[in-house]
Amino acid sequence: MSAPQTLIVTGTAGFIGCEVALQLLARGDTVIGIDNVNNYYDTQLKRARITRLQPFKNYHHHEFCVSDANAVNALFAKFKPQRVIHLAAQAGVRYSLENPAAYITSNLAGFCTILEACRHHQIEHLTYASSSSVYGSNTKQPFSEHDNVDHPVSLYAATKKSNELMAHTYSHLFGLPTTGLRFFTVYGPWGRPDMAYFKFVKNILAGQPIDIYNFGQHRRDFTYIDDIVGGVIKASDHTATPDPDWRSDSPDPATSNAPYRIYNIGNQQPVELLHFIGLIEKNLGIEARKNLLPMQPGDVPDTFSDVSALIREVGYKPDTPIELGVQRFVAWYREYYNV
Repeated sequence: MSAPQTLIVTGTAGFIGCEVALQLLARGDTVIGIDNVNNYYDTQLKRARITRLQPFKNYHHHEFCVSDANAVNALFAKFKPQRVIHLAAQAGVRYSLENPAAYITSNLAGFCTILEACRHHQIEHLTYASSSSVYGSNTKQPFSEHDNVDHPVSLYAATKKSNELMAHTYSHLFGLPTTGLRFFTVYGPWGRPDMAYFKFVKNILAGQPIDIYNFGQHRRDFTYIDDIVGGVIKASDHTATPDPDWRSDSPDPATSNAPYRIYNIGNQQPVELLHFIGLIEKNLGIEARKNLLPMQPGDVPDTFSDVSALIREVGYKPDTPIELGVQRFVAWYREYYNV
């Protein structure tokens, strides 16, 4: 974008949200950050991420839940943002089996609050986080945005699918341009401690065994954080428009006659979990003690993204090799935790 903008970015204490905010701030945009800094995982790590944003005078941090409609609307009214990047959510597939109410509050009520604020404050474009988990029981690969995703296998996935449907409603009824991004296994420095790769490094360094589900036969479309951030910002800059070729008698789930778009954002190169662990072992110089276990409820065996639409339409370019990404993560982990 040529002229600096004001954007609201939700989830700025989170892994992706913090990195997106840093890139926007570095290019001169003003970022209004929202995060409730909940205790789903280590709040010290979340605070450390926020500390990275605070040197920027064009960053304004606010702590409350996105489901707080009064607080959200007051912020929109005060700062008058042009665009919104909504990344705040209750994350995690397995945790949704334990605490489903958290997902209803954050992912559904919270998203409704953001949609309403965007509607009433004439936001130019809302870009929001969906998830590869929406593909659920699908086995056709690579996963395409043009395929049906009506069979989620976790409540987390169901809330993300619901977000896409809610966004389409607002695009259709109120002309609000919305773009949903289905993230595929994001990893890298400053990542989430609840993610498997983070736990692997922690346990290997502590001499503890690592739990490997589906007996290590998973394949994941691991996508490095820098590639993800570049794609998110490019998608935000590229305002969704109606698809002139969309047909109501043969509807494409990824587009609409409203200003609505869904994209996969991944690396397009699935990696076997045991190979990924092997790269961690190589970078740590330690062999892992592996505890092979069956598939977990709510999990899927493989993820594989088709990102051709995002490459073609917004210039997305994932180019970080898995070997380099793992090396950078392990180096960050050892420095951050001094191990």
